[in-house]
Amino acid sequence: CRCEWTGRMCICNTVDLFTASFQDLSGENYPSPNFNQYVRTQGAVTDQLSRRQVRIYQLYSRTSGKHVQIQGKRVTATAEDGNVYARLFVETDTFGSRVRIRGEESGRYLCMNRRGKLVGKPNGRSRDCIFTEIVLENNYTAFQNAKYEGWYVAFTRKGKPITASRTRENQREVHFIKRLHNGPPPFPNKDLSKHFEFIRFPATLRAKRNRKSHTSS
Repeated sequence: CRCEWTGRMCICNTVDLFTASFQDLSGENYPSPNFNQYVRTQGAVTDQLSRRQVRIYQLYSRTSGKHVQIQGKRVTATAEDGNVYARLFVETDTFGSRVRIRGEESGRYLCMNRRGKLVGKPNGRSRDCIFTEIVLENNYTAFQNAKYEGWYVAFTRKGKPITASRTRENQREVHFIKRLHNGPPPFPNKDLSKHFEFIRFPATLRAKRNRKSHTSS
């Protein structure tokens, strides 16, 4: 930085250093950096620095009317509301909309093999276990695989997984609704009456005067 003396003090001028980085030798300004391109680039790779954000919910299938469940290698959309296998841990992979989906009870990740079949894997680090959340205009959510672009998580009316190569974003089979789990509340204290404690303070002198004025009137 450039040092500017004010009396006996030296003030470091960083403004000139910042503006100089956007100027060429002739003094002409460069255009502003394209942060949109940076976001798109970083959103396509796994974020190794940020802390993972985990959400817990169920995925309600629009076609089967049931919830997605991961039972070992088997993935279906036949679980009732509150089923332990339908409780999903959804972990962020980037600061964008890419996530990993893990079944709490089975401990397996929702993945997609090269044939477009949904399977449960014990390790979800590979790109075929990463999905992009897409919020649609009808307020449903679709999940597109990060490795196989254009392939979506989809189920039939009977809750059986559909081969992803046959799926499209506008199909009902790929539409889901996020729902809270119907199991026990996620509070460490299960006694609901103890979630909120009210503190009682003694009445002030002004409050006592107001009470007397109301009773006398």
